[in-house]
Amino acid sequence: MAKIPLLNYHVEKLGAEPGFFGDWEVPMRYTSSIEEHLAVRRDVGVFDVSHMGRIRLKGSDVFELIQYVYTKDLSKVKTGWMSGPTLALNQWARVKDDEMLYKIRDDEWLLVPNALVREKMLSYLRSIINNRQYKVVIEDLTFKYSMIAIQGPKSPDIMEKIGLKDASDLKPLQFITNIKLNDIKLFLISRSGWTGEDGFEVWGDHSSIAKLLDILVKEGVKPAGIIARDTLRMEMGFVLGDHEYGEDPVKYPCAISLRYGLGAITWSKKGYVGEEALRACLREGVRWVRMGIKMSKKNARIIPREHMPVYVEDQVVGWITSGTYSPILRRGIAQAYIDARYAIEDLPVKIMMRNRFYEGKIVDFPFITK
Repeated sequence: MAKIPLLNYHVEKLGAEPGFFGDWEVPMRYTSSIEEHLAVRRDVGVFDVSHMGRIRLKGSDVFELIQYVYTKDLSKVKTGWMSGPTLALNQWARVKDDEMLYKIRDDEWLLVPNALVREKMLSYLRSIINNRQYKVVIEDLTFKYSMIAIQGPKSPDIMEKIGLKDASDLKPLQFITNIKLNDIKLFLISRSGWTGEDGFEVWGDHSSIAKLLDILVKEGVKPAGIIARDTLRMEMGFVLGDHEYGEDPVKYPCAISLRYGLGAITWSKKGYVGEEALRACLREGVRWVRMGIKMSKKNARIIPREHMPVYVEDQVVGWITSGTYSPILRRGIAQAYIDARYAIEDLPVKIMMRNRFYEGKIVDFPFITK
């Protein structure tokens, strides 16, 4: 088990309730997860997301490596810009991870794997580097830097107010490095996030991030925990490893079934891991399609849970992968894999829970409009 570097700061100074997300001890909430969720949607909140991996790749063969590993063509990415999300597949076209990549320069890139697969991705990348004899040095920065996410419609105003105007001037997915704010030295600021709102992600040494958090909280930015982060991602229909995707070809459908979008796959690209199986899926078509489910007004308080079956009439047509309560919609929502024959918007469905049926309907993503 690991804990984020500033966990004691969050608990002792900000009143966080700690808990476990995978193998990481993280702040789960500070006050109310619904309050934290709504602060991000309507104002601004800050998450400590140091459980996410941070990896640096340097060397003359870095570009060959990432083109081989990921499904997106990265050849047009400019220095100082992020690209993604993109997918790392296995040989069966199942998803190892969905990741963001940052181009520092031609021979230096950063990537952010999800917390649950950081060690697996490090091992995987090292094996490819060794087997293909790439001239690449891989460095795990996860414990060197903390990482926070400042998210919400008022996040640009906050960044400018505290003296980080260069950050507020960034375009979406652009980043800057080596920033100084008085005695605070920050490694990286990007205009990015995982909430569906405008926002920024900041990397820095632990003491610098603690000082920045002091400033942000003093300015009224609301600390938010992993529970709110999950409900925010669910409202946008964002996927989570070991729920919507994974490597097991029996448990998870082909990557195409994710309907990931955002250009995660460049179909004109060739020569990456899993390409042959992915193209076979494309030719054959898919049986299962990732869709959203919104509970009816009558069953608004019912929250579908992972693995619960989805019914049309008396026929099982799919299964739940993630479920939560949406503070914006004020009802339960879920992601599910639905038999493609039934993946029709507004189609009435039922969720079986404790031997009772509860009504909902199939919807597309995102659950809320911005």
